[in-house]
Amino acid sequence: MPDPANSNAEPETFDMRPDDEGWTVYNVRTDEPARVKGVRQTGLDMEKADDLVDLLNRLARRTGESFSL
Repeated sequence: MPDPANSNAEPETFDMRPDDEGWTVYNVRTDEPARVKGVRQTGLDMEKADDLVDLLNRLARRTGESFSL
């Protein structure tokens, strides 16, 4: 999560939101569900979704969002 005190911080690329069957991890810039090996990341339990958001945001920061899983 970006530090609100640091207004120069880049916004995160991925976040999570509730869906009908759990949680969806999505790209905040496109509003599309994230895909891992072609599978939409929807219906996840909260802990897995939160862990995936952290992982995808770390990868996006390191690679400039030019990665695929």
